[in-house]
Amino acid sequence: QVSSNGSAGGGEAAAGPDPQRQQGAPNAWQVIKGVLFRIFIIWAISSWFRRGPAPQEQSRASQLFLFLFFPQDLYVYISEHEHFTDFNLSSALFWQKRDLIYGDWTSGENSDGCYEHYGEVEISQSVQQNGSIYVHVYFTKSGFHPDPRQKNLYRRLATVHTSRMINKYKRRRFQKTKNLLTGETEADPEMIKRAEDYGPVEVISHWHPNLTINMVDDHTPWVKGSVPPPLDQYVKFDAISGDYYPILYFNDYWNLQKDYFPINESLRRLPFRLSFCPLSLWRWQLYAAQSTKSPWNFLGEDLYEQSDEEQDSVKVALLETNPYLLALTIVVSIVHSIFEFLAFKNDIQFWNSRQSLEGLSVRSVFFGVFQSLVVLLYILDNETNFVVQVSVFIGLLIDLWKITKVMDVRLDRQHKLVGFLPLLTFKDKSTYIESSTKVYDDVSL
Repeated sequence: QVSSNGSAGGGEAAAGPDPQRQQGAPNAWQVIKGVLFRIFIIWAISSWFRRGPAPQEQSRASQLFLFLFFPQDLYVYISEHEHFTDFNLSSALFWQKRDLIYGDWTSGENSDGCYEHYGEVEISQSVQQNGSIYVHVYFTKSGFHPDPRQKNLYRRLATVHTSRMINKYKRRRFQKTKNLLTGETEADPEMIKRAEDYGPVEVISHWHPNLTINMVDDHTPWVKGSVPPPLDQYVKFDAISGDYYPILYFNDYWNLQKDYFPINESLRRLPFRLSFCPLSLWRWQLYAAQSTKSPWNFLGEDLYEQSDEEQDSVKVALLETNPYLLALTIVVSIVHSIFEFLAFKNDIQFWNSRQSLEGLSVRSVFFGVFQSLVVLLYILDNETNFVVQVSVFIGLLIDLWKITKVMDVRLDRQHKLVGFLPLLTFKDKSTYIESSTKVYDDVSL
């Protein structure tokens, strides 16, 4: 026989190694199976990395519940409990309105889709003593009831519920100020006594007589998990169907802080005007963005808490000022801020490029620092607008930086301040000593 390399050999010699060669080499099926297995592994890994963060099933069904396209009934209950169950208590029902239409902008008393109801809320001793009070709003398909215990009249998918605490806790600060010349104080003796009992800050429950319930007229196909903040806290999805409930929004943006009044033991009834209005999507987005609290509030409200006057200033301007005059004021303010920062830039460039101090008074630089510090302390004490505070603070920083340009400032580590802090030393620059400006500075002193 002839071997594969062309050499001749005996039959036994050729037949001897064949069984070993067949056992060591894989057959065709094993090769195909190994290749298919590797293809499956590669496909599984690539599919895992290509998979989106949200399931595809959620994207198909993000729509409003169908019952909204039928007449609806509105139920408004007021209770001291955050979780409401007293449906049989007639005094808890504050307002009931039947046959409301979703997205109706033409009905109502003023043909704008809005309805109002005025009444008085009886409060208990617990609410008088800083207790909480809640409003519970239910929308049901017309003819149904929000009470789950009424089996024949309750449908889970035909009921929308939201609630909110309607009293607001505000801080009252007691300041024990007195006249430095006479030593007398103009503070109310009752306030002084409360300051001694409760400390410098007392938390008091307040009430505002107006609140608006908005139902957002929206047909956006929202997808669970992809609703952007701060809207995600208002869009609620059903766990079974995947549809989202109509968006109910408690709108108190136009409630001025000055109109809140404290709840005390002398009040037994609270006036309350409740309104229901449809709301467009873009307006709801504006309100939601404005009412969102800063993410830094976890550091404490005292970090920078605006006064009631500052919170109301923008709203009063929008309500009472002519729109054209308001737009002109905004443009002028922006232009003023731009020119102010350009002045800061030019001032920094001038002092940064200055090589000689001839003609520049060092004493005036120190006086400018003192002047800026006094102005900053004054506006902080008078709680001036935050923008003005920032502008003056930046000016003070620039004045402090100028000191390093007119004098040699060094840390003297050999002499300690208070035992461990290095001492700052100031020395006139050579260009200032050799100039005639120093002579005039000394004369002015």
